[in-house]
Parts: sequence; C-alpha cells; structure tokens
Amino acid sequence: MQHIFKISPLRPIDELLQESVHQIPPQESGYFRTSELIDLEILDDTLMLDIRYATSNNFVGTPVYPQAKAYLQKPAAEALLRAHNRLKKQGFGLIIYDGYRPWNITWTFWHATPDGQKIFVADPSDGSKHNRGAAIDVGMYVLTTEDAVEFPSGFDEMTPKAFSDYEGGTRLQTLHRKILREAMEAEDFTVHPNEWWHFDHKDWMHYPIQNIGFEALENIAQYEANLV
Repeated sequence: MQHIFKISPLRPIDELLQESVHQIPPQESGYFRTSELIDLEILDDTLMLDIRYATSNNFVGTPVYPQAKAYLQKPAAEALLRAHNRLKKQGFGLIIYDGYRPWNITWTFWHATPDGQKIFVADPSDGSKHNRGAAIDVGMYVLTTEDAVEFPSGFDEMTPKAFSDYEGGTRLQTLHRKILREAMEAEDFTVHPNEWWHFDHKDWMHYPIQNIGFEALENIAQYEANLV
C-alpha cells in the first residue's frame, strides 16, 4: 500500500468539522453557469475511485466525507472521460482521488494545516476550484493489472516532491507524471504547480463556490431521476 502522508492537525478534525458548518463561504458577484455536477462513478466503470477523504487514509487521518463520491461539472466530467480514454490507448486508466469538495471541507483543511504546509491547501477566503466542481485530483493505474503506478510523490504529500516540475523522481515516476499531464492538458485541464495530481478545468471561473454536502447531492440526483 502506498505510504499515506499525514500532518499533525492544529486542532481536532471533528471539532473543526463541527465548527465549519457554521461558517459562511465568500460572497461572489457576477454571472455564473447553473451548476450541473455529474457523479463520475456513472461515466465509465474503468474509472477507478479511491476517495481518500471518505477514509482515514488521508493527510488529516480521519474521514471528512460521508460517502466515497466524486463529482465534476458536466463539461469538466466530459473532458475527464476523454483524457481517460486517451490514457487507455497507452495501457493506463485514471484513479480519482477527489473532485467537487464542499467549501466547509476547504475551511476545515485550512484551519487544520500548519502554516509551513499551507501552500498545499486552498485559503477558504478565496475558495478552491474544487469548491466550484471544476478541479480534479487524479493518479493512474495499469489497465491489465489494476495496480497504481508510481509518481515522484504520493497523493497529498506536502513536500517539494509533489511539485509538478520536481526533478528528483526516478525516470519511470517522471515518465508517468508526463503521460498523465499530457493526457489532461490535451483535454483543457491545467496542472497545479504545487501538486502533480491536481488539475483545473478551463471553465472553472464560470461556476460559483458551493457548499452542498454529498448527502444533498445524492438526494437531488434521486429526485431528478424520479422525474424522468
């Protein structure tokens, strides 16, 4: 199993999560598209989900999501599927670590993370592109074996090894990072300079910061399904 990087949270996570639900997301002005979050699990059964934040195998060491779900805005989800299909031609598939993230979780991560590692978490006063449903955290696996491939760092590793231009990895790790980045960039995603796994879709600015929990999204999806 891949080593899981963990921090020593500044405050207990359960305490922060309880406090986060009373916080108010930043207020935005201007026109935004109507949110159309898509459950990535239904797109393609060869997309592998490893939703770390629904487990204790994450940098804060405890679950912060009630369900192992990943959502993206429809244009980003469609682009992600195209990138996945590009990789399949090379014998790889995408592993999904995270997609849409409710704003209160961003607030929790910020207040849990020590100052020296805050370059790896979004400031809640600005919001995250994850909060807009237009950012995705991904890795790769080998289609024939379903084994995760190696990168210069693990997911959510808060060290320079995570930087998208880090030069200290092995040749194979660096090649994997290059293959992933090329497939994602070909479909209008941009890599985050501090995180090789984090990609922002070109349309991120057209969607508002959201703070809808996974349970509510599930209820909305079920309601819409009943209308068909």
